[in-house]
Amino acid sequence: MKKSQGILKQIKSNWVLYAMLLPAIVYFSIFHVVPLIGMKLAFQDYRIIGDNVWVGWKHFKILFSSPAFIDVLQNTVIISVMKIVFFFPIPIILSLLINEVRVGKFRKYVQSIVYLPHFLSWVVIAGIWIALLNPVDGGVNVLRNFFQMPSLDFMTSKDHIRWVLVFQEMWRSAGWDSIIYLAAIMKISPSLYEAAKIDGASKLQQMRYITLPSLTGTIMTVFILNLGFFMNAGFDQVFNMMNSSVISVIDILDTYVYRIGILNGQYAYATAASLFKGVIGVILILSTHFISKRFTGKGVW
Repeated sequence: MKKSQGILKQIKSNWVLYAMLLPAIVYFSIFHVVPLIGMKLAFQDYRIIGDNVWVGWKHFKILFSSPAFIDVLQNTVIISVMKIVFFFPIPIILSLLINEVRVGKFRKYVQSIVYLPHFLSWVVIAGIWIALLNPVDGGVNVLRNFFQMPSLDFMTSKDHIRWVLVFQEMWRSAGWDSIIYLAAIMKISPSLYEAAKIDGASKLQQMRYITLPSLTGTIMTVFILNLGFFMNAGFDQVFNMMNSSVISVIDILDTYVYRIGILNGQYAYATAASLFKGVIGVILILSTHFISKRFTGKGVW
């Protein structure tokens, strides 16, 4: 009773903050919590008229025996691994570099430039990159021709399209993601850097022995949360960059669920595929959290 009264008192004294939080609670409740009720469709046969029929693991058995699903799962894992390995360190490096820019106006200019792509829709970004990679007059191939290299159609090349997705993600999100690390850097006590300067430490040594160790907790938290989206691989991005020439190597779980669920009307089967993706995400978050907690003492909670 006393605990509940304490919570109500806290809410009353900070009602403005809770009022600001309310839209986010409503959003996540409508689009992330309520839909969980519909996940039972994965274990049913959908009926337009009448009640759905309970079929247990039927759709999951069909799912795991489907060669198309296995190919899509493989594409999802490959693209997600590539993004984590090659993209994840970039915002950290970018935040370290921005932190070393001492000229205020130039720093704001750099931050504005690197943050801007995050606010563009994937439709606009896809248009920019398709034009940039055009085999005839795209900027990349113009540069290749300048160095006497043959033109290359990146958008139809199965060997290159996954790398296009990785670099596209870097261009769009690296600047925005660096804000988290910049905020963590701002919390580091200046006295640590002053003591390091007195001891003769260079800028690189200060980064290595002060900045990076202080960012360990933030890096681990972001990494664990990113693993929760491991099976997503970016529906909006892939959907806008996909074409018939490269669909076999960039068709991911989200585009597969969209195709069989929305376009083909196989709602129960699509729900089973989506539920599988969600369960894998939860397992990755929990396992990574406990491993990190065991070896570093830091996790999501």
